[in-house]
Amino acid sequence: MKLCGDAIAHKTERDLVFVGLMAMMDPPRDEVATAVEECATAGIEIIMITGDYGLTAESLARRVGMLSTPNPRIISGQDLDALTESELAKALDQEVLFARMAPEHKLRLVSAYQSRGEVVAVTGDGVNDAPALRKADVGIAMGIVGTDVAKEAADIILTNDNFGAIVSAIEEGRAIFDNIRKFITYIFSSNVPELVPFIVTAIFPIPLALTVRQILAVDLGTDLMPALGLGVERPEPEIMSKPPRPKNRPVIDKGLLWRSFGWLGLIEAVLCFFGFFLVLYVSGNLGVFVPFSSVWPIPSVLFAPMSIYAAYIIANTVYHAGVVTCQVGNAFACRTETAHNTEMGWFSNKYLWIGIGIELFIIFILIYIPFLAGIFNHVRIPFYFWPGLLSYAIILYSLEWIRKSFARRIK
Repeated sequence: MKLCGDAIAHKTERDLVFVGLMAMMDPPRDEVATAVEECATAGIEIIMITGDYGLTAESLARRVGMLSTPNPRIISGQDLDALTESELAKALDQEVLFARMAPEHKLRLVSAYQSRGEVVAVTGDGVNDAPALRKADVGIAMGIVGTDVAKEAADIILTNDNFGAIVSAIEEGRAIFDNIRKFITYIFSSNVPELVPFIVTAIFPIPLALTVRQILAVDLGTDLMPALGLGVERPEPEIMSKPPRPKNRPVIDKGLLWRSFGWLGLIEAVLCFFGFFLVLYVSGNLGVFVPFSSVWPIPSVLFAPMSIYAAYIIANTVYHAGVVTCQVGNAFACRTETAHNTEMGWFSNKYLWIGIGIELFIIFILIYIPFLAGIFNHVRIPFYFWPGLLSYAIILYSLEWIRKSFARRIK
């Protein structure tokens, strides 16, 4: 027997007695409103696609702060079926809620947003969410209430079903991306003072300022621990105030290469060569390599007369130590691309300080332990050299601080 709705109501909804009314409510969690606000600040747009009734969806969206207009457009599944692709594209430019959506509707909406060049993340817990979860750039399933089908289709499973955890994951992902860039910038910068001596020696009759073993000592020894410290740097204060980076943005871009090689690395090379030539000058041996230097008076208070070879070994040691002390300043400079260390907190990263301590300890033992000094072509340098060498770190950091301040004013 086939009964229509009117027939059922006509035959059954008669002579009824009101007994009571039951209402059900599934309120959003307290942390959702905060997470929505943080997403808006971070340039992340949240779209509601639900199978519920439209007014119910609007009420919930307004409670968590998703809506900025008093009358958002509500599109039902039936309305969506009637829209052409061009009409749908125009609708997506507005503040819109999608209600009474079937699985095929959710899948179409994900495709529509992706066609606009958006990176789409989809959250869901039911079987009907599986196609959209699979299609999205990032599928996020609920671990507690989510079905096995949804979990299998997703890329990420939230074990606590907390929407706020997604925002925390975005912040952590941005921090990881930034830390990789900081690590690379720090490592690339020291390559300039390592490479320039070979270029200078090839062009001019000047002895090699840095040997191959000393380069290995920098790359595999002194640079390693501070670089690892940068890799665990906490997120920058304004990291969630920046818009999402483009999907095709590489980790290593022109800005990173210029900052590493054309700025920080170049400063290091200049400072290190300054110390190298200063030692040759005050020892009275610079004129052997740079004839016109003899026109400048040479102070005799720092060194006793010495051979060219002895002066070169001291200059070589000073150059190597200069690379290390420059990298101390560079480690603090690389903690952030735009902010200052006062904003980050000078002592907020204990691992960086430990790494710098190990870095300085390594260069000290390479210079002052005779066995290691012989291997790395070093000689014990006077301790009064170290204030000048450590000033390299201050000079490099100060110049980078000025650059950051200037760049922030331009923006």
